[in-house]
Amino acid sequence: MPKPARMPIGLRLARTAKSVSRAFDDALAEAGGSVPLWLVLISLKSQDLRNQRELADAVGIREATLTHHLNAMDAQGLVTRRRDPANRRVHLVELTEQGEAAFAALRGAAMAFDERLRRGLSDDEITALETLLTRLEQNATTDTAPPVSTPPDTAPPVSTPPVSTPSG
Repeated sequence: MPKPARMPIGLRLARTAKSVSRAFDDALAEAGGSVPLWLVLISLKSQDLRNQRELADAVGIREATLTHHLNAMDAQGLVTRRRDPANRRVHLVELTEQGEAAFAALRGAAMAFDERLRRGLSDDEITALETLLTRLEQNATTDTAPPVSTPPDTAPPVSTPPVSTPSG
């Protein structure tokens, strides 16, 4: 089997995402945090979340996993949890002053990391990257099968009818 001319885009994207994710986690660790902690903090700060279920959805994790993170954050004094007086089965989550301070520290690390990623890229390149990443996500999550195409090196020649020009 011949070697592909290019690395498959999904593999390239997965490797890049893994490298960026590791570097981001390292940057947050230097500031005393982690990606899961940052995701919970930024979700609480940037959205009007009323309970743990909404927070889990915003972070993109299961409620049981969120509970694990919130237990650790509660023990560190970063969040408080209390039952909703209107529905005792629901837990409300709020940042404490220490949680606000942790958010500020990790926000600085996240912003510095974002600047690092943007280094050497123009605004037009950032816009093009955002467009391409959106398209790749749509391609990956759309259920419709892509049209079958023949690889370029095995495609039969395409004949086109001659173009006639009007005589003057």
